[in-house]
Amino acid sequence: MLELAAAAGEIDLKYLDESGFCSWSEPGYTYYQRGEQKKIEQTLRRGRRLSIIGFFQPLISFVYGLVIGGVDRKSYIQMMEKEAEESSALGRIRVIVQDNGPIHRCLEVQQLWSKWESQGLYIFFLPKYCSEMNPIELEWQHIKKNELAGKMFEDELELAYAVIHGIEVRAETGNHTAQRVKFNSNPGT
Repeated sequence: MLELAAAAGEIDLKYLDESGFCSWSEPGYTYYQRGEQKKIEQTLRRGRRLSIIGFFQPLISFVYGLVIGGVDRKSYIQMMEKEAEESSALGRIRVIVQDNGPIHRCLEVQQLWSKWESQGLYIFFLPKYCSEMNPIELEWQHIKKNELAGKMFEDELELAYAVIHGIEVRAETGNHTAQRVKFNSNPGT
């Protein structure tokens, strides 16, 4: 029903999820000539995890933010606040489809639900273990399997640039815009 309402232009429907990237990505599966061997040079250190949180609106937009380490509730709240403000400014109902991750349901976030709803932002939780119902999962898969497969990165900055480039390639391929959000060190300010 949500997809039909979005297709009719009655609501904005976005899909939210988080994912992570490492300096050592998994090797791609390709064919080589007989007698050739695939060789991947490893960096000296593995580095820290680069995490991403994104909102995907198929054929329209992909809004994302990158952090070193894991996405925490403050980053999640900052992204949701931005979505709520946009929804309110446009005077349109916006529904965010997401999984039941701990940061999505923590007490601090639950206390913001009524505020967000008053701004026109609603949350739809997917059933557990139903990641196939979230199209953003395919975006992560394409970035990891196509854009970053078999690459090693010297540091987190090089990895971040590669992820940003991968998202831009996916945006062009998927015919949607891509916008990166930079997180505040103090999201409340």
